[in-house]
Amino acid sequence: MSNYAESVKDLDSYLSARVPVIAVHSQEQVRALRLVRQAASSPRRANLPFWIYTRATGLRDLRTNAPAQEDRSLTGAMDFAAQQFANRAQATVVFVDPENLSDDNTAARHFAELARLADSNSGSIVIVTDTPLWTGLGRLGMGVTLDLPDTDEMYEVIIEFLRDHHGVVPIAWTESDARRAAEFMVGVPEGTAINVLATMVAKGSVEKDDVAHLAEFKDKHFGALAGLERVRVNPDGPQVGGLSSLRSWLRRKQRLISSDLRGTALRPPRGVMLVGVPGCGKSLSAKAIAAEWRLPLYRLDLAAILGQFVGQSETRLREALDTADRLAPCVLWIDEIEKGLAGQNDSTGVGRRMVGQFLFWLQESRQRVFVVATSNDVRSLPPELLRKGRFDELFFVDLPDEQDRAEIIGMYHRRYVGTEPTPELVDKLVGLSDGFAGSDLESALHEVGEEVHLNGGAEALRTDFVLDTFTNTFPLSRTNPEQIEDIRSWGRERAVPAGRAFGAGHTGGTAPGQGRRVVVFGE
Repeated sequence: MSNYAESVKDLDSYLSARVPVIAVHSQEQVRALRLVRQAASSPRRANLPFWIYTRATGLRDLRTNAPAQEDRSLTGAMDFAAQQFANRAQATVVFVDPENLSDDNTAARHFAELARLADSNSGSIVIVTDTPLWTGLGRLGMGVTLDLPDTDEMYEVIIEFLRDHHGVVPIAWTESDARRAAEFMVGVPEGTAINVLATMVAKGSVEKDDVAHLAEFKDKHFGALAGLERVRVNPDGPQVGGLSSLRSWLRRKQRLISSDLRGTALRPPRGVMLVGVPGCGKSLSAKAIAAEWRLPLYRLDLAAILGQFVGQSETRLREALDTADRLAPCVLWIDEIEKGLAGQNDSTGVGRRMVGQFLFWLQESRQRVFVVATSNDVRSLPPELLRKGRFDELFFVDLPDEQDRAEIIGMYHRRYVGTEPTPELVDKLVGLSDGFAGSDLESALHEVGEEVHLNGGAEALRTDFVLDTFTNTFPLSRTNPEQIEDIRSWGRERAVPAGRAFGAGHTGGTAPGQGRRVVVFGE
């Protein structure tokens, strides 16, 4: 059952029970008033009086919209309501967004007295508001919270709007396009969604590509938020080399995140934790996933979330995660997660509270937000973050083996030099690059590309220059072998290999028992 249907049911029950104060909490006043009118239109209430007060129109009959009195002030409306509650039974007065009811003040106490008068003669006050009520007023009645439209409600809004404009402008959307658009629009008010659809119609047609553009609209709607930023990704840019196991796993998760899971107990995929050797493409993997899945990518900057005041960091994190839910479906990238959620040696307790808050969201959120978290220093992370069931899987990204290095060299040679390398050159470079990470290979070939640019083309490129460039490149696995071996020792014992299992083609510079693949991206 949708939240709107549940809210109608709750409001109907409270009106039938003649609850003296009924608070309808909603960010969407128009939608909340539709809810109230629907409940008031029940045939069994045909003979019961309903009035509604707004600051713009004053007091009117809810059903006929006829003015009830000339005085348009809130005080005049409350005096009218007091007269009705005193002289007749089962009267209902709806007040739309009255001011100053959030704390203990004269207005709130006046409403509380009015509620007690209504209670004495089975009357009801309905308060439509987007702010909390003073507890002294709220405890006299019940509350209904009307959330923003969920996917099913938004789908109905879209279908109804397109139906009204069918034949007016060309509409290329299929049912699946409308369903995908509804998923993109979840988290925005119904009125805003209608405005966006009207803008599409106003340009003369509704095209299939308009669905993907809805993500850009959500960026503008939610604006900038500390700690959460949009990362622009070229859909045809990032390319992955290697990581066969991870890529196969992601293809399965892509099918799930785009599937209709209604009527099942399944929840959308939570995400993946990537750990491994620095420079092997863990961070850039988020871009590849977003590009391949055609989803917007957002980066959660934990450093920007940390505040100097008590509770500020936790509040900012909660706001960022709530916004991510509203931006769904999307990919949420948390780079070097250990820098913000380590928490083990934090004497203030902020880190531990942020870990708990993040894990609660990761466990309970049902929105299509796929988290890609990366870590270089996984030992500093709290154990509860790595427990099975937090993320969908924990993958280890290792140094590339010979086969992967050959693939990466070819990719970057084509990118920076502009030509296909000869098999003989590739074989020599593979031998010289044992222990190289993907970033080391890119750096070396970027320098080769600079030489090509400065000397007028690939024809003038000398093979010995390329070989010397690789010979003079010193990867982290050579300058800091202890650190790299420590990372690899942890990964091969506690994480799923992101590439194929140990065996084929893994040589020098690697510890026995390892055989991972590395991710490489070209844009």
